[in-house]
Amino acid sequence: METKKKAKKKVAVKRASQKKQKDKLVGKVIHYYDKIKVAVVKFSVPVKKGDRVRFEGGGKSFSQTLGSIEKDHKKIVAVKKRQEVGVKVTKQVREGYRVFKTGFY
Repeated sequence: METKKKAKKKVAVKRASQKKQKDKLVGKVIHYYDKIKVAVVKFSVPVKKGDRVRFEGGGKSFSQTLGSIEKDHKKIVAVKKRQEVGVKVTKQVREGYRVFKTGFY
């Protein structure tokens, strides 16, 4: 008599640290000033200073926290939907780069 062992199924438990990050498309770069490293971004959803964003395009991608945001040479804290603003960036971007908001959703 042979006895067969039944395999127990392992139940995966997702913890907060194991959740997959989702990135949401929030805007697009429409112009870049290379000497002052400022990108003009048209946002399709509201974002605010301190949000983590990722610039992606041309096979390159980098993330940064939104620090300096300006509209008509005045610093602002939050960006409204469909607003074009200047954003100080840490690396070079080009027109057409997509902007994603990173984080847990």
